[in-house]
Amino acid sequence: MATFGVTAVALTNANAFELGSTGRLQPPGLVLGNAATAPPPGLYMFNQAFTYQSNAVGPGADFIKRNLNGGKGTSASADAAATGLLWVPGWTFLGGTYDAVIAQPFIRADFSSPFNFSDAGMHNTFIAPVELSWKLGDSGFFVKSGLGVWAPTGTQTGTGFPGGFAPALAALGTAPRGLSNGLGNWGNPWWTFQPTVAVSYLNDGWNLTANTFLEINTKNTITNYTSGDVLHVELTATKTIGKWTFGPVGYYIGQITDDKSSAFYNGAIGSNRYNVWAAGGLVGYDFGPAALKLWVVNEFSANASGGTMFGPGVDSAFVTKGWTVFTQLSYRLWAPDEPAATPKLYRK
Repeated sequence: MATFGVTAVALTNANAFELGSTGRLQPPGLVLGNAATAPPPGLYMFNQAFTYQSNAVGPGADFIKRNLNGGKGTSASADAAATGLLWVPGWTFLGGTYDAVIAQPFIRADFSSPFNFSDAGMHNTFIAPVELSWKLGDSGFFVKSGLGVWAPTGTQTGTGFPGGFAPALAALGTAPRGLSNGLGNWGNPWWTFQPTVAVSYLNDGWNLTANTFLEINTKNTITNYTSGDVLHVELTATKTIGKWTFGPVGYYIGQITDDKSSAFYNGAIGSNRYNVWAAGGLVGYDFGPAALKLWVVNEFSANASGGTMFGPGVDSAFVTKGWTVFTQLSYRLWAPDEPAATPKLYRK
């Protein structure tokens, strides 16, 4: 099966912006290995899964360790799976090949003490109604662009304040006004728009790809809090020999605009700005009817700053830092009929 790029498939990591939320919708590293091309016309299905193991880092994590958790650090883990469809009808627009994507993720995650927080549920649905891929002559370069939308369709329940955290905020005078922010599970009560640009050089089995996309969040419809915009840059440098593909991969993810708080939180901000860098490796095998990929990445650097949730003079910002194992199985469900062969004309 041809390698193809899925601009976005939703899963998530376990760290917080607004309490109970991830701030970002798509986990970093999810589209590593994908190129800025579209496969042959047809309907494709993909199944993705990952496990994420991490620890909280940053000034907020240090504050919690000293003051709320008896000197112990806070760990976080997540397991997730998603199923999606990629449709390539064979259309072209503005010289580019058109495709569309829809995906639905499900997530289970845990936070250790002092949060003691665990839940599982359906995350928001991802829809990319338009993606276009251009081949730039015979240069070997391809460019792909699209717009994805995360719709607030996931499981939404009650409060997103993990056990032990809300009392601490109350003691510091920054407790939210009310109990429910709609973030007690993995559904987020807001929309997220995700424009994407990917550039690939594909030649002699090489896949050199830079995939860049932005998450732009609207307001939480319950609290009016707005998480800042998040930039993703995912880099691939793989080589295909026969049916095998392998090579290094890496990513950067960072929040590039400030959160905007609201009266619900008395103006307090959770995790404000952060930067995370990661590197790892990918291996894949093409079985013919289906293609399987596995990649592992380790976040070797992470920092966060600018949070005000713990009150004046205390930076509450934190982010998770850890490692992730991803898998993806993709296969074509349907292909258009081959055009009928033109009858040959014979003459005596």
